[in-house]
Amino acid sequence: MPEGHSVHRIARQFTHNFVHRDVAASSPQGRFVEGAELLDGRRLENVFAVGKQMFADFGDDVWLRVHLGIYGAWDFAGEIAADPTIESANGRMGQTNQRGTDDALRVLDKAGENSLSSIGAPRKARVRMSEQTKGDTSADWDTFPPAPVGAVRLRLLTEHTVADLRGPTACEIRSGDEIQATINKLGPDPMHDDSPEAEEKFVSVVRKKPTPIGILLMDQSVVSGIGNVYRAELLFRAGLDPHRPGRDVPEEIARGLWRDWVVLLRIGIETGQMMTMDGLSRDEYAKAMANRDDRHWVYKREGLPCRRCGTNIVLEEMAARKLYWCPECQA
Repeated sequence: MPEGHSVHRIARQFTHNFVHRDVAASSPQGRFVEGAELLDGRRLENVFAVGKQMFADFGDDVWLRVHLGIYGAWDFAGEIAADPTIESANGRMGQTNQRGTDDALRVLDKAGENSLSSIGAPRKARVRMSEQTKGDTSADWDTFPPAPVGAVRLRLLTEHTVADLRGPTACEIRSGDEIQATINKLGPDPMHDDSPEAEEKFVSVVRKKPTPIGILLMDQSVVSGIGNVYRAELLFRAGLDPHRPGRDVPEEIARGLWRDWVVLLRIGIETGQMMTMDGLSRDEYAKAMANRDDRHWVYKREGLPCRRCGTNIVLEEMAARKLYWCPECQA
């Protein structure tokens, strides 16, 4: 499932390629025809993300809400402008002991995770989805606009750029009040609200709950945007047992979790990759940027020795999701 950094990248991409432009909307798949008709011909006023959800303001109290879910993704084609805030941030990640993404280290992930043209669920999932449809999977993307490929729920088109949405959990038209009500139910997202109050809200909620911290971090009403990868890595970096009840987590560790999430989320947005390891050499960083197996401390490393202590990483199920952790470092 796409985690918070991907949705923020999508929102930024829309900001730099669609906002303040008139948009043609259609539903090639046919499952969002009425919604597309409401959006068609409108000017996109604003786009932002909160956690794993994106909200787009088309004016006159017409909003689009998209939740990608497990398989959802946006594919972009045409003239795609990169986010200048991401470009200007390259090379400024030394505060976390992580290398910057200057030209020498800007290596594409083998799965295309930091691609400007395709953001969301893993590419393999989208290939499988396309194979299950009768769409023209040989469309010529050199011709603009390209023919829709597969089950495109929503196509948004400007004079120069097209965005195709496939496989979302939610794609719906809402009013501004309904959008605000949805946001009010979500936990804080440091990229949407980095105020001291947001940190206090997270710490306060966590430390009142008897629920294991490994479950709380995945609860979008507690904190927005964290998925399976970031959950495992944040807990390892904090040296925290996933089973410890939230109310038993010391305040300084709870604050540390929030502040580490701020750091990791920003890195994910800037690089397009969930880089969670520290202190890498230049060569190690380049290798990790290209291969996600070299990017994480514990995620998907079950049975392998812990990178710190050598104890085998454990895989178990927690709240119907896979949990990876080190029983020694996180004792």
